[in-house]
Amino acid sequence: MKKHLIENVVENSIGYELEIEPGDKLVSINNKEIQDIFDYHYLCEDEYLEILIEKSDGEEWLLEVEKDEDDELGLVFGDSLMDKYKSCHNKCVFCFIDQNPSGMRDTIYFKDDDTRLSFLQGNYVTFTNLQEKDIDRIIEYKLAPINISIHTTNEELRCKMLNNRFAGKVNYFIKRLYDAGIPMNAQIVLCKGLNDGEELERTLTDLLQYAPVMQSLSIVPVGLTKYRENLYPLESFTKEDSIQLIKTVEKYQGLALDKYGIHFVHASDEWYINAGIDFPNEDNYDGYIQLENGVGMTRLLYEEVKDAVNYYLEENGSAYEGVRKLSTITGLLAYENMLHIRNMILKAAPNIDFNIYPIKNYFFGDKITVTGLLTGKDIINQLKGKDLGDVLLLPCQTLKSDEDIFLDDVTLEELQNALQVKVVVVQSSGMDLFDKIIGTEN
Repeated sequence: MKKHLIENVVENSIGYELEIEPGDKLVSINNKEIQDIFDYHYLCEDEYLEILIEKSDGEEWLLEVEKDEDDELGLVFGDSLMDKYKSCHNKCVFCFIDQNPSGMRDTIYFKDDDTRLSFLQGNYVTFTNLQEKDIDRIIEYKLAPINISIHTTNEELRCKMLNNRFAGKVNYFIKRLYDAGIPMNAQIVLCKGLNDGEELERTLTDLLQYAPVMQSLSIVPVGLTKYRENLYPLESFTKEDSIQLIKTVEKYQGLALDKYGIHFVHASDEWYINAGIDFPNEDNYDGYIQLENGVGMTRLLYEEVKDAVNYYLEENGSAYEGVRKLSTITGLLAYENMLHIRNMILKAAPNIDFNIYPIKNYFFGDKITVTGLLTGKDIINQLKGKDLGDVLLLPCQTLKSDEDIFLDDVTLEELQNALQVKVVVVQSSGMDLFDKIIGTEN
């Protein structure tokens, strides 16, 4: 039977009162084996528990607990999933990980395709690792929402794009979740000549029938680095392609609005920028469900900065009079939009000297233009000798989520030392950007 090492016990919790200690192991609850964190939470919902604990000296304790349904035991495990991550067995023609250069840190090359991470971290999963028992458990535990990388509902084409003969079962799994009322979100990585055009319309037609249980569907263009040797030949989308894609999205948004009252399908920001078309209004994004896929990020930033500027002017009765000189960086894709945002901010802070420097991505190649894939070395090399002012504002998405390190292992400290400027990290929020520009003390 699988045992789970307890790393910590919350003080004054049920587990603490039962004298469970760090180093003990959880063996079972109500005589049921615990596979992972979802089993643990589900079993802990019972008001009567029999908890089998193996003490650090090997002695077993069977503890009886009566509690309210919402009471937690207070046990903290070393692995938040309480199980090993499931890796991806696909060989997708568009996989970004396969387009990385050699010599990067090991975690960058790990392909996860673990359905459980969809609930814990919002990851998108392909369902090719899924078995019938996994779907049964999702439905039984009512785990939601689940985020699915679909790409196409053409089963033969999906098997080809994912290089996995089991990839075609996704339609069956989606239907089971739909019938059970499990909320879903979906994404399509669009590849020119494969799942675009008529194939895309087929996919949108197929998936629209699952709305509103399927809450949203995003379409993002494939990312192509310069490291595509011996990989499936893919092309970038042109301005005309982007215009046509937006027309298709608007067509199906109209169908979804008429039938379900939601827009359902959304194009990521890149399509609008490449097409030279204004972003949709805030209401079109249905609450910004797919921000992590770059859907509505720019519109949301516009709205947040506008709110921050208006709030400051209303609260203070006049513009910020301080004089500051600072700078920030952005990927090429967002540069023009960042200039517009700077102009918005200057309405409330006219004496701010705020330089925005677009950074070209030499590390991955010039087809990669998003800010989140910039590297420390590219930033350093292109900012050396530039007038950075007193502070360099650094977008948080350029750093690892849990560590101050860039994709190329350059640390934040190394960047700061190389540029000889104070670096302040800005969160993905218009309010935080405004605060950091005028100085948080204000």
